[in-house]
Amino acid sequence: MRIYVLVTSVDPLRVWIHKDGFLRFCTQKYEPPTNKNMNKLCMHLTNYAINKDNENFVQNNSEDINSGEGSKRHLNWLRSYLSTNGHDDELLFQEIEQIIVKTMISVQPSLSH
Repeated sequence: MRIYVLVTSVDPLRVWIHKDGFLRFCTQKYEPPTNKNMNKLCMHLTNYAINKDNENFVQNNSEDINSGEGSKRHLNWLRSYLSTNGHDDELLFQEIEQIIVKTMISVQPSLSH
């Protein structure tokens, strides 16, 4: 999941969180890591450079940002998917924003130095 965060000032701390972003999906079904599957990078890593050559990679060519197609999707698709399936996407993203804010507060002294 990629969420864009802009820090416009460190003293005082000012952080802007963009409402959209994107998700990358592995091209192989995830299984918990074991000694036997640790070398299956397309199962454990979502990097484009790793997954783009996998036979299961799907390019999203849809102009609809809420399209559920492809190995890369818009964050808005996830929010829609979660709410459609009975999950509180608003609460989840409030919690994600709190993680971002707390992370920035924790590194603020180093940044301002």
